[in-house]
Amino acid sequence: MIETNRLKFFIKSQVKTAVLYIHGKGVSAAEAEHYKPIFPNDTVIGFDYKSETPWDAQKEFSNYFDSVSVGFEKVYLIANSIGAYFSLCSLVEKKIEKAFFISPIVNMEKLICDMMTWANVTKADLQAKKEIPTAFGETLLWEYLDWVRNHPAKWIIPTEILYGEKDNLQSIDTVNDFAEKFGAKVTVMKNGEHWFHTDEQMTFLDEWITSKETEPWTK
Repeated sequence: MIETNRLKFFIKSQVKTAVLYIHGKGVSAAEAEHYKPIFPNDTVIGFDYKSETPWDAQKEFSNYFDSVSVGFEKVYLIANSIGAYFSLCSLVEKKIEKAFFISPIVNMEKLICDMMTWANVTKADLQAKKEIPTAFGETLLWEYLDWVRNHPAKWIIPTEILYGEKDNLQSIDTVNDFAEKFGAKVTVMKNGEHWFHTDEQMTFLDEWITSKETEPWTK
């Protein structure tokens, strides 16, 4: 067993692997530092993207991936919240070994419609006014809703999803629907939130990635 483990480590150490981290809204690429101890033999890269819409992300994310993946034999993707959604829109055709989605937005149309309900805004209202600010800090945009309706998610990359039981942005049913459609695997943290940030949550997250990183992929 010891010799087998040494062989696995030797093989992995000879493979040049990049780990691309894509943050969620309101944070930065500096979060990538957290993942370096989890991937000590790999190159962890934080993507400090500027896009605020999926149509902008399609170009920015694709170009960035192409530039940083040069010279690596494998690329892992870790994407958080809306960073996962932007990845769905832009990286589906890239050569990615495995994706780890943390609290991903997997159905943006439903989220926008939920926010419209919270703000008491109808589709007719939004179509007429084009943009409507809300009391909870988000601006609803008709252009955004129209775009996501016409660009449904497509995803073929082996994917592990970490979901917090108390996530207030996407329901577990929504996440499970996505997982079933595209063959992803879902792990639920009891009492976890959309934003994984407490010591307990981050420990769970770290152990989840560590356990799933080398797990053989079967749908």
